[in-house]
Amino acid sequence: MNVAKRAFALASAVLLAACAARPIPPPAAPLPLPIPAPAPPVTPPPPANARAAGVALVPLAPTIYDAWAQRALTAFRTSCPVLVRRQDQSGLAQGQDWAPLCAQAVGVSPEQATAFFRDNFDWVRVGNGKAFATGYYEPEIQGSRTPLPGYAPIYMVPPDLVRCTRPDGTTGRGRVDPTGACVPYYSRADIQNGAIANRGLEIAWAADPLDLFFAEIQGSARLVFPDGTSIQIAYADQNGLPYTAIGKLLKDRGILPPGGTSMQAIKDWIRANPDQGRELMSENASYIFFRVLNGPGPVGALNVPVTGQATVAADPKFVPLGAPVYLAVDRPEAYGLWVAQDTGGAIKGPNRFDTFWGSGPEATQIAGGMAANGVAYILLPRGAAARAPAQP
Repeated sequence: MNVAKRAFALASAVLLAACAARPIPPPAAPLPLPIPAPAPPVTPPPPANARAAGVALVPLAPTIYDAWAQRALTAFRTSCPVLVRRQDQSGLAQGQDWAPLCAQAVGVSPEQATAFFRDNFDWVRVGNGKAFATGYYEPEIQGSRTPLPGYAPIYMVPPDLVRCTRPDGTTGRGRVDPTGACVPYYSRADIQNGAIANRGLEIAWAADPLDLFFAEIQGSARLVFPDGTSIQIAYADQNGLPYTAIGKLLKDRGILPPGGTSMQAIKDWIRANPDQGRELMSENASYIFFRVLNGPGPVGALNVPVTGQATVAADPKFVPLGAPVYLAVDRPEAYGLWVAQDTGGAIKGPNRFDTFWGSGPEATQIAGGMAANGVAYILLPRGAAARAPAQP
């Protein structure tokens, strides 16, 4: 064997030895299968109305004081002409159920008011009955019949605000654009920037845009002019865009502390930060249009005059408008009998209420700081809730 062959044989032997000594690697472990993400929890839809939320009869009526009952009796009588004709959304009672009580109320004296509410109604709890109540009032704001620098226009309902069918098939407030499509109506920011200006829609002008903003939240106001005359303005319609509570925005951003978002605290912050305040108010896209009241007022959603310390706003899907409501809450000012005569953009769901306090400095102070928790009872005609068919 020559040198080349010997070298080749030696290299081959070394290579074979190396191969023999190297362990055979085990087969690769299979890649783990991806773990599917857990399905998000299914949130049940909110109940459609009071019947769906559940109604429980309260065996004994709580204590009723005469002053509460007398104010509630006046408000209940005012509601009756509409109440007996109204188609109820809550599923709890219909117009004909109220007719005997309304007829009886006519002859009830103030001294008999407590017994009337205690002895002639079924007291029921909707859902768990856990209530939260805020407050509203009729503000008095300074204004002008003609435009002045810095004044904000108060608009009536524009004719192009209509109910129309959107491209996604839903129906609601909006406007029809030049192509014939239903689009959202102008937002608060659009309107403040002149989207509907100079169209003859101005009722008057408010001296303070912030006062007008809060008049929209209250739903009515007395507008006082420099010559001492005044008019009452009331809610007429809304632009169809969602309401955003600016107090919640201030709390969520840490600007105002929890529990420190009263109306006065919000106003103070906006006045101290005017540029940021204007931007903050624009974040509430909802905008309210007004009408002038020529009779007694202000007027609530039931289309009857509302009464300070007697009227409460409620969600008509859960409380028949016109029905008495008893609030057993942790604020003594709001504790007692009320009558549901109004609604509100933020007053949604069972046991959410907004108490009306009238006008003037005391009403402004109480309403602005009202946040009451407790239990709510709805007063219904005897047997009405049991007779009403369950609603979908």
